Amino acid sequence: MTSDDFRAAAHTAADLAADHLAGLAAGPVWQPMDDAARRTLLDAPLPAAGRPLDELLAAVGRDVLPYPMGNGHPRFFGWVNSAPAPAGVLATLAAAAMNPSSAGGDHADVHLERAVVRWIAELVGFPHPPGGGLLTSGTSMATIVCLAAARNRAARAAGWDVREDGLAGMPPLVGYVSGETHSCVRKAAELLGLGSKHLRAVATGPDGRLDPAGLRAAIARDRAAGLLPFLVVASAGTVGTGAVDTFDPIADLCAEERLWLHVDGAYGAFGVLDPEIAHRYAGLARADSLALDPHKWLGVPVDCGCALVRDPAELRAAFSLVPSYLRDEAAGELGWFSEYGTEQTRPFRALKVWATIAHRGRDGLAADIARTTALARRLGELVTADPDLELLAEVQTSIVAFRLRPAGTTGSAGSALDEAALDALNRELPAAVQRRGRAFLTGARLDGREILRACLLNPATTEEDLAVLLAEVKAAGREHSG
Repeated sequence: MTSDDFRAAAHTAADLAADHLAGLAAGPVWQPMDDAARRTLLDAPLPAAGRPLDELLAAVGRDVLPYPMGNGHPRFFGWVNSAPAPAGVLATLAAAAMNPSSAGGDHADVHLERAVVRWIAELVGFPHPPGGGLLTSGTSMATIVCLAAARNRAARAAGWDVREDGLAGMPPLVGYVSGETHSCVRKAAELLGLGSKHLRAVATGPDGRLDPAGLRAAIARDRAAGLLPFLVVASAGTVGTGAVDTFDPIADLCAEERLWLHVDGAYGAFGVLDPEIAHRYAGLARADSLALDPHKWLGVPVDCGCALVRDPAELRAAFSLVPSYLRDEAAGELGWFSEYGTEQTRPFRALKVWATIAHRGRDGLAADIARTTALARRLGELVTADPDLELLAEVQTSIVAFRLRPAGTTGSAGSALDEAALDALNRELPAAVQRRGRAFLTGARLDGREILRACLLNPATTEEDLAVLLAEVKAAGREHSG
């Protein structure tokens, strides 16, 4: 391939990407693929001979781009999936052209990652000593990294070397979560040998926040039983309702009990940039670790999570292993990123983070986030004003939890049959709305009830889009009832 061949293909690829992004709002949010389109991808034969780049790009434009997940559309309110930031899209190409391993060494990606990790910490107000964090594939991996450090610190305090001896024979380590804690925490506990039965689900108050009094009581019970409490996981925005825990009293208790405080900020930590809700995050900086996703509210193209820790030495104690074939005498006192987590070969994630943050700046990012939280509060108002809808939780960040309750039903005060019928209706609604193609939202369970949840992350969303969403929910409800 000549450089001219590549240049021509790159221009074509840029046009494809630009046309795709420009046309998203005018098309359906998402629709099921037809069987023929699906089979084209599923049954693609392994090619014996290569194909020219222009043919490959034509296939991308014909067989891939017309069938998106939907998260680029301003009426996508599902899960916690953002539209891609244009600067991040462009930077992804340059990063792929370099294709380094960001494990360590003296090249641009390593130094840029140290800078953007510091930027992320500065954005959310978390302390950042040199070496105090790294980029990961997402918060699921960042959680494993942070909880491994917490586990090793607790075992060391108990006179145990987990890396050498494992956990066998050691009194069980116990962690504390709420019922709304993300499933990645349980997966991390299982993977790290802690066992999901040693994650205690502590009650939350009516506001969805972890109850400090219940937490204290649970810790006391486990200590009396001879177990070793070591971890509390608080949330900077639950995925169900966007609730933010009250960090100061939890941090006080963790300091008193010598427990590691980890904050799951995957979705919500960047909400601190909005002055309207920044007060909710008081005490976040007191955590021992924070996991968060630039690929959510900041719009950095997937994948990109981040693990931040107060004490970098704890990460290195958990992970550092430098075989002779990876020695780097010029690495300096911080060593390589591969000493702070599980990955050795690491992709160049930092460039798309740098581009996304640098393009918008702190003020631009704060304005984008403030717009989505304001729209979420407006959606909450629209739900409250509609006799066919019911708001189920305070709108704390940019997630709105509600359900369809057609006028004339008795709702939560009614009989078990009424509640069962409402549950059945609201369980079916997300898929029904999605299939209609004009809006996209997802469901969950909250306090034993089926709910609809709308997550607002796209600053291009308008109040008109909110009206469409609610109209689609009600129309899908009528179709289901009919």
